[in-house]
Amino acid sequence: MITFSNVSLIYPNSVQTVFEDLSFTIEEGEMVLVIGATGSGKSSLLRLINGLVPHHTGGILAGDITVDGLSTAVTKPGGLAHLIGIVGQNPAHGFVTDTVEEELVFGMEALNFAPEVMRKRVEEILDLLSLTHLRSRTISTLSGGEQQRVAIGSALVMHPKVLVLDEPTSALDPIAAEEVLSILHRLVHDLGLTVVVSEHRLERVIGFADRIIHISANGSAVIDLPEAILKDSPIAPPIVHLARALNLDSVGTSVREVRRMTTHLRDFSPLLSIDAPATHEVVVEVKKLSFAYGDKIALRNLSLNFNAGQITAVMGRNGAGKSTLFKSIVGFHSSTSGSVSVLGDDPMKLQGRARLSRIGYIPQEPSDLLIHSSVEKECSASDRDNGLAQGSTIDFLARLTPTISPSSHPRDLSEGQRLSLVLAIILCSAPDVLIMDEPTRGLDYQAKSILVDTLISYARNLGKCVLIATHDVELVAEAADRVVFIADGDVVADGPTIEVLLSSPAFAPQVAKVMSPAPWLTVSQALNGIAAAPEGEARQ
Repeated sequence: MITFSNVSLIYPNSVQTVFEDLSFTIEEGEMVLVIGATGSGKSSLLRLINGLVPHHTGGILAGDITVDGLSTAVTKPGGLAHLIGIVGQNPAHGFVTDTVEEELVFGMEALNFAPEVMRKRVEEILDLLSLTHLRSRTISTLSGGEQQRVAIGSALVMHPKVLVLDEPTSALDPIAAEEVLSILHRLVHDLGLTVVVSEHRLERVIGFADRIIHISANGSAVIDLPEAILKDSPIAPPIVHLARALNLDSVGTSVREVRRMTTHLRDFSPLLSIDAPATHEVVVEVKKLSFAYGDKIALRNLSLNFNAGQITAVMGRNGAGKSTLFKSIVGFHSSTSGSVSVLGDDPMKLQGRARLSRIGYIPQEPSDLLIHSSVEKECSASDRDNGLAQGSTIDFLARLTPTISPSSHPRDLSEGQRLSLVLAIILCSAPDVLIMDEPTRGLDYQAKSILVDTLISYARNLGKCVLIATHDVELVAEAADRVVFIADGDVVADGPTIEVLLSSPAFAPQVAKVMSPAPWLTVSQALNGIAAAPEGEARQ
């Protein structure tokens, strides 16, 4: 179905090739997962499949790429629209209409589908992706995860033979992500759909993949079965790292497989001990807060306190009210009722340097904060605005994501690289309250590990208040002290991370599922718990 033959790619004004002599074949009815470090070229590989690269981006392409017998060198993306559906990293960039139903219909109208065909397909997709209740909603009022489902629906409604997805679950809650991936898996097996997906959260998608393409930093790539690639790959989900650390017979690509191989380590049930949270100064105070978007109630009489020296993760399904809560704390809008104070001040009245030093906010779309023409200028402006020594911000950025060139324009960076740049700018300003909305979208495991270490140090060593809205349960397990779970604008759970995550099968991290009933959330906790078990209780 898809064939790359000796493909090499170099972008304009670049001195380094993205790919070098790349060759592989993807068969019809395969689900192939593309993995690699942030900025390694995963998005470029996906865009090569439908000709967006180089027809729209420019660059020099050598070799040949064919999709269902059509060469992308002579067929432009418009000529492949009937054959290939593509969903980018940021769905909002691809929307062309105002409402959900109009967006689903747009592609079919452009290709002059019959009205009765369009109506039937729209209803199918609305049911398939649980979008029926959103059909009349304005797209701009949807949450990031809801927009992602609409973008996937807009691609599927065309009935393509090939579906290309760039991080399709990055903004979805665990249950919605499982539903979308299961739907794609069913379409692959039942209809012969060919799916190529790039994803950093391998723990979500690895069980669905038939093969993996692993892109290395030098532009080379290897395609093989998941077990073969993950055996030695530094990029791997937590259960693979656990299997390696325990010297199991195979790496295992599902919780069920690794659970079966670790039965002998779960013959004992250690008591769950939860340390009482340390008392710190209340930094953010939310009192009886309510907010509505027209008739849609986003927050309902919500009261919470957030403390200094603590990392709090706010979780919940898409559209639960997480982003609205954070925007209220930042002071982006006035509430319907109730109040918010940050260190005793109304955030809507904070201005200039006082605001910079008090609140740092990273939205779901981090590029909204980037205004200069190069990475170097963005970092220099950050140093100047925050009174830092020149080079402080770019040095931090280099530790977080070393592949970013200082001369690059921010719009030329991948989603993950742009997020890393904004993280560096905000963290270097050292605000009293750091607020992040989905901070790990586009980050690989190495960058995420550095982020976790940075946040822990920022909260505990500097005594700052850190708030994270995220669907990344692995990040929460590693970094958060406390979890607040929101549903339909109400708080339904609030407590220590280990207590909240272990009580929810859907939101439990992989290690917790594998090692249950032992109260371990991360690989390091599991290894330490096994090592500390009385002899004869946990046997290796």
